[in-house]
Amino acid sequence: MTTIVETAPGAAAEPAESPKPVSTRWVRPSYWVLLAGTAVLYLWGLGSSGWANSYYAAAAQAGTQSWKAWLFGSLDAGNAITVDKPPAAMWAMGLSGRLFGFNEFTMLLPQALMGVGAVALLYATVRRTSGPAAALIAGVALALTPVAASMFRYNNPDALLVLLLVLAAYFMVRAVGPVSARASAGWVALAGCALGFAFLTKMLQAFLIVPGLALMFLVAAPAVSVWKRLGTLLIGAATMIASSGWYIALVALWPADSRPYIAGSTDNSLLQLAFGYNGLQRILGQEGPGPGHGPGPGGPGHGPGGGANLMFGGDPGIGRMFGLSMGTEASWLLPAALIGLLAALWLTRRTARTAGLRAGLLMWGGWMLVTAVVFSFMDGIIHPYYTVALAPAVAALVGISVAELWRVRERLASRLVLAVMLAGTGVWAFVLLNRTPDWLPALRWIVLIGSVLTAVVLVMVAHRPGKLTAVVALAAMVFGLGATAAYTVETVVAGHSGGPIATSGPKRDNGFGGPGGPGGPDGPPPGFGRADDPALAELIAGADGRWAAASVGSMMVSDLELKTGESLMAIGGFTGSDNSPTLAQFQQYVADGQVRYFLDRQEGGRGGPPGPPREEHGSAAQITDWVKATFTKTMVGDVPVYNLSAPHN
Repeated sequence: MTTIVETAPGAAAEPAESPKPVSTRWVRPSYWVLLAGTAVLYLWGLGSSGWANSYYAAAAQAGTQSWKAWLFGSLDAGNAITVDKPPAAMWAMGLSGRLFGFNEFTMLLPQALMGVGAVALLYATVRRTSGPAAALIAGVALALTPVAASMFRYNNPDALLVLLLVLAAYFMVRAVGPVSARASAGWVALAGCALGFAFLTKMLQAFLIVPGLALMFLVAAPAVSVWKRLGTLLIGAATMIASSGWYIALVALWPADSRPYIAGSTDNSLLQLAFGYNGLQRILGQEGPGPGHGPGPGGPGHGPGGGANLMFGGDPGIGRMFGLSMGTEASWLLPAALIGLLAALWLTRRTARTAGLRAGLLMWGGWMLVTAVVFSFMDGIIHPYYTVALAPAVAALVGISVAELWRVRERLASRLVLAVMLAGTGVWAFVLLNRTPDWLPALRWIVLIGSVLTAVVLVMVAHRPGKLTAVVALAAMVFGLGATAAYTVETVVAGHSGGPIATSGPKRDNGFGGPGGPGGPDGPPPGFGRADDPALAELIAGADGRWAAASVGSMMVSDLELKTGESLMAIGGFTGSDNSPTLAQFQQYVADGQVRYFLDRQEGGRGGPPGPPREEHGSAAQITDWVKATFTKTMVGDVPVYNLSAPHN
């Protein structure tokens, strides 16, 4: 295998061992093959397995029916309540539906294209500091990360989040290049803008990469004083605040009675949502028992949690990223990335402060370590697919370190580190593949034996020029990426069966006592809220009013919205625990004829988040009690339905 390492303009000269320049005719074709392969992988069969997460799908559909619903990320076109995330991801899916017609494919198309864009941006970012070989390895590693294939074919906000985070990294790498102080400030401002919109995608999670970006700039920015570098970072912070603050101000200034309630907040505030339910409470676990303590999404009683539950992260601790829940999502190359980071930092210990290679290592290393530590020890709600935020950093560090160690492979120490990275990857792949023993049982042995043998040969012959070295390099790539590639392909071809929580790879126990697989549960468990009764759908489709029906919680509401195209009110938001609407507000809606039916999820055993039935509380309980006392019940299938235009005599 022949590699070259480009020296970024203005960077320190590379060590004397650098090989003579070789042909770069392979660079452009390899780049386009990478993007074409990624596009095929992420677009293949896209949308063929349904609506993915119906919660976000219903919000995207509402955005195609009402511009106000699109602006606020409302769950319904009647604008009763938003989803419990900011709306940036819904903006993309809603616009796609408006342009091309709303269906499963057009909803997921922006997600897949974001995946291709993230790979392209990662390639461009790594190439600026470490050359095309490192960039190509990084791009392939990201594209073949199972959780990336899952999220870039799913409708959760994480696809847009990852794209914007990699974009911010690209801008920061440009800021430490050979530019003037004024141009550097401009690139930092653009990075802040990207982070601001990432905040409007998934709130405080966007800021986990800020320490890595700031560290790189402080260490490797152009030759100006530390105070000027700090001042430039303040410019980036200002644009970050401005690019997210405009929307926060819009929500705060918009009259509350003419916009949807901000789901997940306690005071109808986007800031409270950011720092509460989607912020510190996720880290500290204050919103209810965390994943290591019991129930799942949204607090107590929402489904089983605990160590091995695939829907949650397992017990907090240093081993969570490698555990049964998260290990197969993004940790295939994590050991190699950690070893490579340490080795590459040692190799660059004597380079100049502004050396591009070391700058890249500081940025990606800071990104990976801070994100991994927070994910490992947060005690609130966390799901396996969150690890997609680690994937770009892991891929970049693998690409950079492998290319740099290969460049100086004449040194025995470099070959030994490469061998340890390869053999360690093979051993860890064996462990991960052994967690699904019935799926391709021979693969784990092929990868293990092949990687170990190739590692031994690499130490012996990789420093010698000739075809054998190229064969060894190719074998190392095949065995190093073989397991994660197979898991990723399985994620794509197996498809998604829907559900609020996506997992990658072959089918396995979903944590609720049944089989699961890519995209979540393999069919809804009892009480999951699937609106599969044709009579119920027909009733809703024929209703009039601002809302065709209302029900506590979002699951049955979301499915019925997607099935009928009608607007339904999710009382209390996703879990039914938000205090919206109040009993007085709901009574006024009924008096004005704005809501036609009430569907009783509690009595019907449907409509709430997965897990055993739970007692409703707050305004949801008050509304349910008032409806039952005031209106007559009719069974439609197995769902109790109350006609809100026909009270008791």
